[in-house]
Amino acid sequence: MQGMEKKKMVIIGAGVVGCSIAYYLSKMGLRDITVIEQGPLFETGGSTSHAPGLVFQLGFSKVLTTLANQTVEAFKELSHAGQPSFYSVGSLEVANTKDRLDDLKRKAGVGKSWGMEAFVLTPEECVEKCALINPDNILGGLYVPSDGIAKPLHAVDTMAKFAESCGTKFYGHAEVTGVEVVDGQVKAVETSAGRFEADLIICCAGFWGPRIGEMVGVTIPLQPIAHQYVFSNDLQELAGESEEVTAPLIRDQDNAMYFRQVFNGIGIGSYQHRPLPVEVSDISKYGEAKEMPSVKPFTPEDFFEKPWQDAKRLIPGLKQAGVKRGINGIFSFTPDGMPLLGESQKVRGFWVAEAIWVTHSAGVGKQMAEWIVNGAPTVDLELCDINRFDTYGQSPAYYKKRSIENYEKVYDVHHPFMPPETSRDMRVSPYYMRQKTAGAYFNEKSGWEQPQWYEANDSLVANYENTILKRKGWSAQYWSPIIEVEQLHLQQHVGLYDATAAKKRLEISGEGALAFLQQLTTSNMDIPIGHVTSTLMLHELAGIKDEIKVIRTKASTFFVLCTGAVEASWMKKHVSISSQVVIQDVTSGMCGLGVIGAKASEMMQALDPKTFDSSEWEVGQAKDVFIGNAPVLAVCDTYAGTDRWEFFTTFDQGLQLWDALFEAGHRYQLVPVGDRALESIRIESLSLRSGKDYWSEHDPYEVGLDHMVDLAKPTFIGKQALIDRKEKGPKLLLTTLLLDDPSMVVMGHEPVVDEGKVVGFVTSAGYKYSIGKGIVYALLSPEAVNREGKLSIEYFGQCYTAKMMTKPAVIAHQ
Repeated sequence: MQGMEKKKMVIIGAGVVGCSIAYYLSKMGLRDITVIEQGPLFETGGSTSHAPGLVFQLGFSKVLTTLANQTVEAFKELSHAGQPSFYSVGSLEVANTKDRLDDLKRKAGVGKSWGMEAFVLTPEECVEKCALINPDNILGGLYVPSDGIAKPLHAVDTMAKFAESCGTKFYGHAEVTGVEVVDGQVKAVETSAGRFEADLIICCAGFWGPRIGEMVGVTIPLQPIAHQYVFSNDLQELAGESEEVTAPLIRDQDNAMYFRQVFNGIGIGSYQHRPLPVEVSDISKYGEAKEMPSVKPFTPEDFFEKPWQDAKRLIPGLKQAGVKRGINGIFSFTPDGMPLLGESQKVRGFWVAEAIWVTHSAGVGKQMAEWIVNGAPTVDLELCDINRFDTYGQSPAYYKKRSIENYEKVYDVHHPFMPPETSRDMRVSPYYMRQKTAGAYFNEKSGWEQPQWYEANDSLVANYENTILKRKGWSAQYWSPIIEVEQLHLQQHVGLYDATAAKKRLEISGEGALAFLQQLTTSNMDIPIGHVTSTLMLHELAGIKDEIKVIRTKASTFFVLCTGAVEASWMKKHVSISSQVVIQDVTSGMCGLGVIGAKASEMMQALDPKTFDSSEWEVGQAKDVFIGNAPVLAVCDTYAGTDRWEFFTTFDQGLQLWDALFEAGHRYQLVPVGDRALESIRIESLSLRSGKDYWSEHDPYEVGLDHMVDLAKPTFIGKQALIDRKEKGPKLLLTTLLLDDPSMVVMGHEPVVDEGKVVGFVTSAGYKYSIGKGIVYALLSPEAVNREGKLSIEYFGQCYTAKMMTKPAVIAHQ
């Protein structure tokens, strides 16, 4: 917090998000805070003002579930006599189809993984929880007792009063007219009520956020969309109710609808209608709209056919009641359905907290305050980071279509491998046409079209027919037996894969480049020229930001491979203004190919005996070479205990490189292999993946990466915090488990149970052909690892026994 208390902070927007951040910053001791709002205080006319307040906490996203949990906890604390901020009435999600009921069983399991109670009920048990519903058309439901109704305006009132008591100043009717930026740093906010100097600005303007972003040259990729919500007349069944809400919230996702009690009537939201995108420039100012800026006129033609019939079928009491009135309320959608949080890499001091539903509002406020004050939040927010989109993702052509698609699919059953439909072919490698010819099945990865498997390899299935695991059910969706064939083929032969989308490629150079990397990483970066090393970057609280690969190409030049845009922006953030260090993102100008498999080195030596003489290479070495006409940075490596070569060249030479390697590989039965086979090989070989098996909430000792930490280094970011965490001991440990049933494979996020008690959850899952069993990585409590009890993994409500395969080193060495 050193120096933070002296900074002037201006929060733009006094809705529930802006007030939550002001509240938590005040609780953390900051005093020079100003909150400005273009509308009145505190019913501002934004989404907070019309939000129906339903809080369904549980989802398949751990971060969103955690933020919702923290919001409920905060709203309960903010309640006081006569003015509750939260009604704990529980929620009920009903299933009309077997697929939905199965999904609810999966969600109940994920609830256990995330530490939440959730119960799958029969139709009769659903009626016991809510007598309003008709059980005839439902197959069951999911009950979450801790869900409920938020009253955000009540919470805002309490939070604002506390912040004001700590010195925070609130200004209503202060429309932002400009933001002053000097040398890439925010300086002031200009408003209709005057100028406010600022060292740090937090944009919480909701669907007006893109307009504020434009003032500083920062794209805030969200799409405002109008959404239908109606109020019924009084129901006879609710005639005696004096409380605003006592019945559970109801969600009927098969019909894209939700319901909540509003005293003697029902509020009904529908996603069934056509998308109703709204341009920010078309949203009225406060005082100019008939109701409020966030509300558009109701469009009855979108509601009174199928949605109203579906509503009456589930809640028969609506037939007599009818509809009193309706609105089309505006709220924000993003290309990936996640909020937009953090400091923009383009402008120092310009922070964003946008596209946030009431469900996650106070949790976001808490984490944003921690992030600003401590340098990192305690909850991993990588998936929400404003910097996660490269330039392709900041184009309206991309984010508007993809955001609308997310709206249309918001209540679908979502599979982790389901590809998006819109905004495709945004980035393609030079090999794209070769891949299409080979029948590549594509998904998107960081905007790139990334092959998952190749239909050209279908002819090999017969060779491995008796060996491959034939998946069924959930795990067989968006899957092909070719994935298994490609995985097995590499163990005997060789494969060629597209590495272009796998990592972001950076060149870090200039005087001080070595010292910069020494400060940024946990191991010694003073490696010989031409050598490769893997290391970790930690944030200020010693959580792992990323595992990166560093190649020293010259004395003061390093080629760095990191996971993606968030990690690259974090590196750039640490380059001081006065530094001579230059970080150049060369991702779009370079492409990568990998040659992997039992015959990989043999193939390369045959291609060019002089250049790839095995006596001249060692693992972890990199050289500038030519392959045919293509100038290539070649890296000799291993992957999953198998020989691997990676080659990086410029885009104009990429196709020639593909063709040269493909031709050389014919005699070694080289085939193209997709991303899914590589991921399977990674899991089978017990190799970890940043963002999948661990993230910024975990430290190296918890996940067995402490061999990448050199505590003898004088200093690096997070060093003291890491020493402190090491002394306290791990909260979780990454462990490897094998499923006893050889025909069983799971997908990830399933709970791990030790004699009836949930002790952790699955991160990655695959199949280990050398043993013939499903393999998983799981984050478990240290007590469970020590106990070595009878473990099982719950999958769609069924438990499958598993045994610990490897004991974490941190336990083994105790």
